[in-house]
Amino acid sequence: MYIKLFVNLTSKTWAIPILSNLHEGVAGRQAPLLAATGASRTAFSQSLNHLISLGLLERNPGYGHPLRPEFRLTPHGVTAAALANKIWGVSTDEDQGLLRRSWTLPVLTALHTPRHFNEIKRSLPTITDRALSQSLKSMELRNWVSRSVDEVTRPPRSIYCAVNTGGMISSVTASQISFGH
Repeated sequence: MYIKLFVNLTSKTWAIPILSNLHEGVAGRQAPLLAATGASRTAFSQSLNHLISLGLLERNPGYGHPLRPEFRLTPHGVTAAALANKIWGVSTDEDQGLLRRSWTLPVLTALHTPRHFNEIKRSLPTITDRALSQSLKSMELRNWVSRSVDEVTRPPRSIYCAVNTGGMISSVTASQISFGH
C-alpha cells in the first residue's frame, strides 16, 4: 500500500477499527460492526462510505435488505484489513483513541527509523507543520515517540524515534507501506 492511500484511509476515525473487525470475522452488516466498534452512527456511516469510495469495501450484491445492507471486503480491502488488524492487535484499549486520530499512524510509519521533523514532513507531503507537531506531542505524552536533541548539528535539531507501542506499530506498518509515488 502506498503512503498516500494509507493517509487517506486513516483520515476517517473509524476506518481502521471497521477493517480490523471485518478481518476478525464480525458480520458485514451495519449493526454488528457498529456494536463492535462503539462508534456513533454518523461517524460510522462516514467511515463506511469512505472505505467504499477507496475501493476497500463494497456492498454485497444480492444480500441484505436495502435498509440493512451487507458489506464485504474487496481484494485490496482484504490486504488493508489484515494490516488494520495487526495494528489494532498491538494496541491496548486505552491506546485506541490515539490510534483513531488522523495523523498518528502515518507519522508512526514515517518513524520506522529515527528522523528529524523536516524528514518526517517530507515523507508525508500533505501534513501541515501544526498537525505534525501536535501529533508528535500527543504521541510523546503517551511514550510512543521519543524526542532527543542532536547537539552536534548547528543549530541543534530534534530527532524523533518511535518507541514502546509506537515502535511496535511502526514496525508493523513500515513493512507494508511504500513511500514511493
